[in-house]
Amino acid sequence: MRRVLLVIVAVVVALALWALLVPVGAREGWWRPDVAERGDAGAFLLWAEGRYAAESEGNIAIVLLDGGQASDSWFASHGRAVDADSLFQVASVSKWLTAWGVMTLVEDGRNDQVTVRRLLSHSAGLTDGLGFLGFGPDADLPSIVDELTDPVDAYDGRSGVVRVGARADGTWRYSGGGYLILQLLIEEVSGEAFNDYMRRTVFAPLGMKASTFVDPDPDHLTEIYAADGSEAVHYRFAATGAASLYTSVADMTRFLAAQVAAPGRGVLRPETLEAMGTPEAFVYGLPVWGLGESLYAPNGAGGFVIGHDGSNFPAINTTARLDPATGNGLIVLSSGNATLASEIGGEWLHWQTGKVGLDTIVLFDLRRILI
Repeated sequence: MRRVLLVIVAVVVALALWALLVPVGAREGWWRPDVAERGDAGAFLLWAEGRYAAESEGNIAIVLLDGGQASDSWFASHGRAVDADSLFQVASVSKWLTAWGVMTLVEDGRNDQVTVRRLLSHSAGLTDGLGFLGFGPDADLPSIVDELTDPVDAYDGRSGVVRVGARADGTWRYSGGGYLILQLLIEEVSGEAFNDYMRRTVFAPLGMKASTFVDPDPDHLTEIYAADGSEAVHYRFAATGAASLYTSVADMTRFLAAQVAAPGRGVLRPETLEAMGTPEAFVYGLPVWGLGESLYAPNGAGGFVIGHDGSNFPAINTTARLDPATGNGLIVLSSGNATLASEIGGEWLHWQTGKVGLDTIVLFDLRRILI
């Protein structure tokens, strides 16, 4: 009997060690090869080109940053040509920019930081689900209040009603509705339309002249593709701050660069940027979210690789990632494949840091979930 008990104990210990080693090994990238030699940007872009050719019939714009400056880029499209100034709808990457707008109000002392902190970090306990489906080009957009209380464009299987659930204890729970509240907050506190406020306080100071949450320049707006290569419906959103920024890789490069050289560029103070990259929400005890930005992985310099991914129906996928310690970054804007930009972002993270993002391991399965 004693021998049997020893065997059982040994098996339990072995399983416990295995359960510990698997996520640690996955996070540390123990079993994941690099797609290119570290530091070889040309080889990385060549790999990305191959992924696009094999998996997408849409369009894509990629920029790599080195030391806070654009160093390499690549563009492709099965339709109208794409370049650095082409405007893409970037889905939930919008939230990162919206967070900057919110933090300008926080710096001015015009917000309750505790409530805002939980909304920005998806830890307010809201139960609306992950996103908004959007509205067709001929539909009338509801007001922000109506979208909060009686949404008609909730994603399939989700109510979309923005309410606090039973666990409002700071547990991480992604919420598109939380950013709709923040959009309304900006309007009510500032007395300006959301897009006007964002243009005045964020876009204009950073030189993001083409970026907008409404009425993008049709001459620069890219075609939107479904996964089968057909041109898709251009959905519009009441929740623009959560899901419907239109921007280019040129403007997003300016946004990322503003967080490296002269951090904040007069929009936010350096200490505010540092606070935004400080862990606020955790999963399994691991840091996953700051104030408006995902914490993809430790950067080896006491901070994190930060950024945001986004997906809108039917096949828009985007990512913007930055290591503030080095100024190295990645921007991928695309349509025609629901996961390609995030997959490229995950490989870039491993190529840069040797680590696999926690979002890749446990948070999002982008084959099933829109963010």
